[in-house]
Amino acid sequence: MCTSIIYTAGDSYFGRNLDLEISFGQEVVVTPRNYPFSFRKMPSLDHHYAITGMALVEDGYPLYFDGANEEGLGMAGLSFDGPCRYFPEDPAKDNVTPFEFIPYILGQCKNVTEARKLLSNLNLVKIDFSAKLHLSPLHWLIADKSGEAIVVESTAEGLNVYDNPVGVLTNNPEFPKQLLNLSNYQSISPAYPENTLIPEVKLSTYSRGFGSRFLPGGMDSESRFVKEVFTKAHAPKGKSEIENITDYFHNLHAVEQQKGLDQVAPGQFEYTIYSDGINLTTGTFYYSTYDNNQINAVKLEEDKLDQTELLQYPLQSKQTINFQN
Repeated sequence: MCTSIIYTAGDSYFGRNLDLEISFGQEVVVTPRNYPFSFRKMPSLDHHYAITGMALVEDGYPLYFDGANEEGLGMAGLSFDGPCRYFPEDPAKDNVTPFEFIPYILGQCKNVTEARKLLSNLNLVKIDFSAKLHLSPLHWLIADKSGEAIVVESTAEGLNVYDNPVGVLTNNPEFPKQLLNLSNYQSISPAYPENTLIPEVKLSTYSRGFGSRFLPGGMDSESRFVKEVFTKAHAPKGKSEIENITDYFHNLHAVEQQKGLDQVAPGQFEYTIYSDGINLTTGTFYYSTYDNNQINAVKLEEDKLDQTELLQYPLQSKQTINFQN
């Protein structure tokens, strides 16, 4: 399972937690403007916006988990097992396979408004990348540097595009149900709660933080959605890039999954393999991994963006400790 957010504090920051029980050998990948993107059913993109993100490179092709383009549009695919449906090719539509959906959108669109236009005639077609790499059931968060966000879900009803006023996405259920569930937690607050039970009686308390007493804390997607919406809504706004990216990662870490707490099979546990975020204005890509809490960064280098070869940066997964003596 996973959590993705758009967080605005000065600049906007977009990214996610990837929560799985296995790692795929992903790395930070920059796709320059002239890398030729071939699509199974659509014309190739030989020139496009540069893309930075987390990807598995297979047969020279970047399979993006999440990323953003040089214009400040971000996109992340998250598990959506159950409601997700992909379809046969439709000659009346633009047929795009889910594994090429992120580069198809990020390669051509500057913002959410332009993404909506491409989505209006899109069909997510059921074509695997290869015999050994099958499609994953996903839905997507798309957001731009203005903070505007949408959710894309392909279900039995077809392709659904929803406004996302909270800038958060996790997994099941379908997005409108996640939003509706927030109404159950309207009274959650960082402030001390008002005594509306028996106002005439002074009640004693035993702890700080009573306003968040009933905030969900489970590993399930519905609990993570509520907790992340609350956390992000009350996150501070810093005065520098370091302050803001630090606060951004604290937002994601509020719903990270530790090893040993989410069993998916005997002896197998899902955990937060990595957390990442990109400054949608500067293009700097930040990440941390489960085994390395340090925030690492890859800058977008303008002088390398017109080449044709992928730029690949292996993840720094060894823990770094700052010894002071």
